[in-house]
Amino acid sequence: MSPEPQPTARSAPARPAPARSAVARPASAAPAAPAGSARARPAPDIRPLMAGFPSGVGVVTTFAGDGSPWGMTCTSLCSVSLDPPILLVCLGTGSHTLKAVRESGSFAVNLLHAQGRPTAELFASGALDRFDRVAWRAGAGGAGPHLTEDAHIIADCSVVGDQVVGDHAVLMGEVRAAVPVRRERPLLYGLRRFSVWPHPVDAARPVRDAVG
Repeated sequence: MSPEPQPTARSAPARPAPARSAVARPASAAPAAPAGSARARPAPDIRPLMAGFPSGVGVVTTFAGDGSPWGMTCTSLCSVSLDPPILLVCLGTGSHTLKAVRESGSFAVNLLHAQGRPTAELFASGALDRFDRVAWRAGAGGAGPHLTEDAHIIADCSVVGDQVVGDHAVLMGEVRAAVPVRRERPLLYGLRRFSVWPHPVDAARPVRDAVG
């Protein structure tokens, strides 16, 4: 904010105001700028930030109201609570998969293994025939298609929360079952490229041992 103008050395002494103007009038000021306009800046691009945060790669799948399968690649996945077991996924608000999840009230999370990169790319492409090009079966609970050849573990979830934040919907899912499928190293994504978990998988890890 600019300071008020001060009188210079050449300014004449102020003359007494007439009696009828005993109350001084405030000096005129420039129109005030909108609040916060001085600090207004474009929103930062957080994509480089998130690219530096590698994560596993999953495909979120579901069945629409007419029974058709839908799914999309998703790396926005994290745990929320262990008791009850809640996780969250974030899907774009314009996604057909999101629409189908809202119709069914459930979804499956297929965490892809090291050989699942082609499937990750397929389900990120928007191809309408994606389910014709992969092996899948319906899960026992009907939460969504299980990608049996490309996932190392699959979780079936019921939607218990749905909130739109910006251009995405944050879905809270209560896990009904988590089924390890095969002993494979997880597929990873970060710095805008795919990678593979560098360590061997524990041979003692159970396979097809559902827990709910």
